[in-house]
Amino acid sequence: MLSKKLAIEEIKNYLEITVGLILYSIGWTVFLLPNDITTGGVPGIASIVYFATGLPVQFVYFPINFMLLLCAIRILGWRFSAKTVYAVFAMTFITAVTQQIVGDVRLLSGQPFMACVIGASLCGAGVGLAFCANGSTGGTDIVAAIINKYRDITLGRVILLCDVIIISCSYFVLKDWEKVVYGYATLFICSFTLDQVVNSARRSVQFFIISDKYKEIGEAINNNPHRGVTVINASGFYTQKDVHMLFVLAKGSESTVIFSIIKSIDPNAFVSQSRVIGVYGEGFDRIKAKEMPVPVGTLSGKNNDENLES
Repeated sequence: MLSKKLAIEEIKNYLEITVGLILYSIGWTVFLLPNDITTGGVPGIASIVYFATGLPVQFVYFPINFMLLLCAIRILGWRFSAKTVYAVFAMTFITAVTQQIVGDVRLLSGQPFMACVIGASLCGAGVGLAFCANGSTGGTDIVAAIINKYRDITLGRVILLCDVIIISCSYFVLKDWEKVVYGYATLFICSFTLDQVVNSARRSVQFFIISDKYKEIGEAINNNPHRGVTVINASGFYTQKDVHMLFVLAKGSESTVIFSIIKSIDPNAFVSQSRVIGVYGEGFDRIKAKEMPVPVGTLSGKNNDENLES
């Protein structure tokens, strides 16, 4: 039964990655490329080569990503890399098909700003969907994933830092600073959209629930959506009555289920819900921070006692 659930989850992940790749390909080849707007990462390098030589972008995109994949396999492991390998091959194929369909059609010709906004939004959403499915579209996304594995830095910020130099280099081919500025705008919009998509998928909430039927509510939340519940003994200041308060941390998408449980068991329960910036531990994100050495004096009270005597 467990293997079946894992298989279904993996299929959902690959479908989500595919949808993300389609969005990225449309944003890149339909809106950005025909309007001479450079994006970041390996697609940015491929775009610059395309502007200079007319070589189809997939012929540059694939070999560069192949080299980066060798690094990803070593550092990020086979599970992440398997999805990235799929994404690179699928992206190469989808990009070629999209270019064939679009042909010489130039959408939003003469409106580079609108092309920049729409194209960058689609690219950012596509990369965000791929990351939410534990995958990657390759390129600087791999670099960002490697850094994000060890440091709690937003993916969009890492990609932003990696891609500025690539867009700046497009000036040597386009000879137009206006196009370079549109490239910077594309980068910022793409990074912002990426963070919004990823953060919305990882957003967590916390509940404080006060009810006489706290046991029934706690058991129901344990069973579905399978979240831990902490019982806090409290006392009402006005009523001077001892109460039991439930503390629950859950994903934002699970809020509706929890509210349904509370309403079905005790419609008169007192409930407080709030968003939390980050939740780390079992069932949530992993702590990404460098371990700090423990000072010698904190391991025992010996040093503190000596300081008091002195």
